Amino acid sequence: MPNDVAERSAAGPVESDQRGRTGPGTGGRNGVGPRGQAAERLYAALDLGTNNCRLLVAKPARGGFHVVDAFSRIVRLGEGLAATGLLSDAAQNRAISALKVCADKLRRRNVILMRHVATEACRRASNAGQFVSRVYEETGLALDVISTKEEARLAVLGCQTLLPADADYGLVFDIGGGSTELVLVRQEANGSIDIAAWTSMPWGVVSLAEAFDTDQASPGVYALMKERVGAYLSTFEMQARVSEKVNSGRLSVLGTSGTVTTLASLHLGLTTYDRRQVDGCWVPSGSMRTLASDLAAMSMDQRAELPCIGKERADLMMAGCAILETILDFWPIDQLRVADRGIREGILRVLMRRDGLRL
Repeated sequence: MPNDVAERSAAGPVESDQRGRTGPGTGGRNGVGPRGQAAERLYAALDLGTNNCRLLVAKPARGGFHVVDAFSRIVRLGEGLAATGLLSDAAQNRAISALKVCADKLRRRNVILMRHVATEACRRASNAGQFVSRVYEETGLALDVISTKEEARLAVLGCQTLLPADADYGLVFDIGGGSTELVLVRQEANGSIDIAAWTSMPWGVVSLAEAFDTDQASPGVYALMKERVGAYLSTFEMQARVSEKVNSGRLSVLGTSGTVTTLASLHLGLTTYDRRQVDGCWVPSGSMRTLASDLAAMSMDQRAELPCIGKERADLMMAGCAILETILDFWPIDQLRVADRGIREGILRVLMRRDGLRL
């Protein structure tokens, strides 16, 4: 049985911006409806990643928007991609099964303003074009395979409201299935946010796990994972000079991903995942590093028994922890802010703003 998750509450705000800030980000539409009472419309954002298929359906609300429907399923579209360069038939079938659920939700709610994006797995696969065509034929959903730059922009746009107003700079990172995006943003005096530098590492929880033998916990393997990630961080440091901002105390770090939210839930001692407590929380970086190294030393069975992880995530946690711990070791900070939001929220903000709504 697939593990479907009704992400976030079906009611209640999941995004707000009391500062009225604007930020970078562009996006297209799969459907265009008449203008008019935009505040009454439903908008949808779908993100097909290397590991997950996620959907949000929302309506505008004061200070942001309310989610009225959501869906999440682990599909592992990028499984085996590093070895073959192809999206396997089994992975495609899993993804299309999840996308059919999403398409049904969109039809039942009569959503016409939407955007559906695909990321690293489809960027890398040589048969991605055939897969996108198959998705359209079988579900009616038009996937937009976005660039790494667009992915980074949408991730920032989706969670930028969690950046503290008194920080001159923010480092936003998103650990995905096939890649990890890092974005250095500059907060201007007028409240706007500009992207100062960005990079996309070809290492996410799936791609890094498949590059190493993670069946058994091994300090040696974990160290090699961190070394692989560290090489990309060194290049980004030369470009963005993040350390200068860290040392001056002018930078805040914001992490968004399943790895980050899972570790935050463990830090908070939650027995079941609760987005309301996790999204926006601050966690000492020392606690994050300790949790990451402790999880990496466990067996998959031990990780699977922990709250908020389970069997479907246990085999990928070691890779996620290696990426996270390397980032925190590379740029030492006192605390990390956690975001349970990202690309889909960024898409929704773009679509609503294009309808003239002020978010």
